[in-house]
Amino acid sequence: MPRKVIKPNSNDRPSRPPLTPEAQENRMIALAMDLAEKQLLEGTASSQVICHYLKLATVKDQLECERIRNETELSKAKAENLRASQRTEEMVQKAFEAFKSYKGNSDEDANDINIF
Repeated sequence: MPRKVIKPNSNDRPSRPPLTPEAQENRMIALAMDLAEKQLLEGTASSQVICHYLKLATVKDQLECERIRNETELSKAKAENLRASQRTEEMVQKAFEAFKSYKGNSDEDANDINIF
């Protein structure tokens, strides 16, 4: 059975071409989802399309999506923690350099000063 080519409605205004590959991909995804929705509503969807959307409705798939989101958040937190650690290390290094400048020019001066 030949497939029908679905043309945009005459009411649709022409859209400008996507500027980035990501925008093109998002546009193609939106078109595919619109077509799948239309096929499901008309009862002409293939078994693959039906199975795809049934799979999305399973608890296992929802848990997998949640796990991926949590892993992403954890990765972001680790990256931020690493950046904070690097900033702290830089601040400590600057503080040590500042303390060295207070030491004075000779070791004798440092030996004469007792803090305790």
